[in-house]
Amino acid sequence: MSIGSKPVLLSEKKQPRRRHLYEGRTKTLFDGPDPGTFVLYFKDDCKKQDNVVVTGKGTVNNRMSEMFMVRLNEIGVQTHFLRRLNMREQLVRATEALPFYMMVHNLAIGSFAKRLNLEEGMLLPEVIPEFHVKNKQLSESMISERHITTLGWADSEELDCIKEMIQRINDFLCGQFIALGLRLIRYNLEFGRVYLSEYLGDTQIVLIDEISIDSCSVLDIASGQRLDIDSLSDEDLKLCNQRSLYHKLAGRFGLLTPGGPTDLLNREETL
Repeated sequence: MSIGSKPVLLSEKKQPRRRHLYEGRTKTLFDGPDPGTFVLYFKDDCKKQDNVVVTGKGTVNNRMSEMFMVRLNEIGVQTHFLRRLNMREQLVRATEALPFYMMVHNLAIGSFAKRLNLEEGMLLPEVIPEFHVKNKQLSESMISERHITTLGWADSEELDCIKEMIQRINDFLCGQFIALGLRLIRYNLEFGRVYLSEYLGDTQIVLIDEISIDSCSVLDIASGQRLDIDSLSDEDLKLCNQRSLYHKLAGRFGLLTPGGPTDLLNREETL
């Protein structure tokens, strides 16, 4: 330190910039503070509309995904979640994301009902998961298990593991929603591969990404009202009316209690 220079306090030291790994519409992924970790940041950007911000939704989705991931870990379903860091970030295990996702159907709605000539809103006799390739430019992205195994995206043992996990996850989530007077119509799940050692064969399939209002279609059983982003009109989205939707569902799950997402309660957010 040169003579006369002002000492730098620890609190004034700038934190090193984290390496940016992925930028999505609603989330950003960074390198984690420790080897084998990532940091997942939840944004307020609207899922379906460009240049639309829904104040507070990132904090709600962070809390809701944390809640479900913790509970799934507790019943033995392996997830990438480690802990929540703050109101918008969570620490997760570093994974190799599989290049497909699962759309899990409990009720027949929308294009799923039309494609199979089913009555809109029909309760399916059992859960139907469908594989979709991750490609937002495709209007029809559904693929078969043969696509996945032939292209080397996952082997048959990993697919069996994924299907078994989906059954357990669905049983658990449906129970969580029914207890609050809600029916889980459909939702998306993503999975990743964790390398447990330096040997490529020593891997584990875990649930990744999020389980939140952005990834679920929900029905209020008593009123018959849809409570999800996909049910809102383009005009509602432009007017940011989905903010009340996040408020309703966050309240149902007890996330708007003291210490919850303060910005969604019209108070200044503290990060």
